[in-house]
Amino acid sequence: MTTSPPRVHQDSGEFPPLLPAPRRLLKHPRLMHYNRLAALVLLANAAFLWAAWPLATPTLGHAALANLALAVVVRQQYVINLFFRLATSAPTHWPLKVRWTLGKVYHFGGLHVGGALAGTAWFLALTVTTPNGPLMAVGWVLLALLALIIATALPPFRSRHHDHFEKIHRFGGWGALALFWTHTLLSGQGPVPLAVLAVVTFSVALPWLRLRKVDVRTERPSPHVALARFDYGETPFAGSSTAISRSPLKEWHSFANVPAPGRSGFRLTISRAGDWTGSFVDDLPERVWVKGITTAGVANIEVLFRKVVYVATGSGIGPCLPHLLAAEVPSRLVWATRDPRATYGDALVDEILAVQPHALVWDTSRHGKPDMVRLAHAAYRDFGAEAVICISNKRLTWQVVHGLERRGIPAYGAIWDS
Repeated sequence: MTTSPPRVHQDSGEFPPLLPAPRRLLKHPRLMHYNRLAALVLLANAAFLWAAWPLATPTLGHAALANLALAVVVRQQYVINLFFRLATSAPTHWPLKVRWTLGKVYHFGGLHVGGALAGTAWFLALTVTTPNGPLMAVGWVLLALLALIIATALPPFRSRHHDHFEKIHRFGGWGALALFWTHTLLSGQGPVPLAVLAVVTFSVALPWLRLRKVDVRTERPSPHVALARFDYGETPFAGSSTAISRSPLKEWHSFANVPAPGRSGFRLTISRAGDWTGSFVDDLPERVWVKGITTAGVANIEVLFRKVVYVATGSGIGPCLPHLLAAEVPSRLVWATRDPRATYGDALVDEILAVQPHALVWDTSRHGKPDMVRLAHAAYRDFGAEAVICISNKRLTWQVVHGLERRGIPAYGAIWDS
């Protein structure tokens, strides 16, 4: 295990220069693909408004329903997996710029945001022009609920009160769907809106139809980490995630699945990062709830490239580990964490080193916190990689991703949009 910093070149002269200003502008966080997709949906709606003006009342309702259906369906796990399957089907001999863009598939949440905003705007227009008293009353209640969902989904509230955001999004979404059914039935619209609503309802219900309580075997290599092992008849694919809960109507937390090649079941690496995870580590449960469909995660885009570098800090090693074990794509690991063997246990560290003998494991308790952008670039350059995948906290992930992309290096990391 390499923990000595002299191996990493820290000479600033070896760091690539920034891209020219016009190209660098497109790499700004404000212009990331997530925001571009949201803007694209809004522009498409504006174009429809321009082309179809003046709009009849039924058209307003259809436009509202179409956009809100988009907002819901793109979050459905089977649809997400389809997005990833289509995007990652491109061969590695395609131009790097094309593959670079396809790798941003995990920004699909922009479609959710654009659809929700446009759908709410269309529904506002519909409600304002509705003369029917009961229909108008239902419309305004639904609009108030949609406004609450949107307001609490904005980053300032969501980041500070994520548990409340999750509950409002869940129960508010269910309430909005019920009100939409009421509004549609009262308005006497034809079979098409009812069919769309039925699809949306099934999409929302499907993960809950797979709700079950399963056994879990846990071990605690340190007060910071719990390793949870599941074997209830499902072996998820590498790079997927599973949502677990101790109280299914209150809060859910998703973790990267770590299946072992040739073995059934999977593991989750759960690190102390808040009240829920802290309680899990301190009070190891014997059973937990699982729901939904195994869902593709950001690192699945690795197959678009000939070689990749994985950059992880702390428990970010969890989402990286299944890909390192599967070894589907040649990769090099850079992992910065505090005292890895004491924190995660000898067995896990040895397992990592068995498949990544040339990994750079930076012990922050001995060497302090490194410049992760420079570490990532050094590994990218020395390994001859085509892309960097970073799994870390929000601040450092964005620092690495945007720090490299502004220098012309494809980089990827979670965007915390859920």
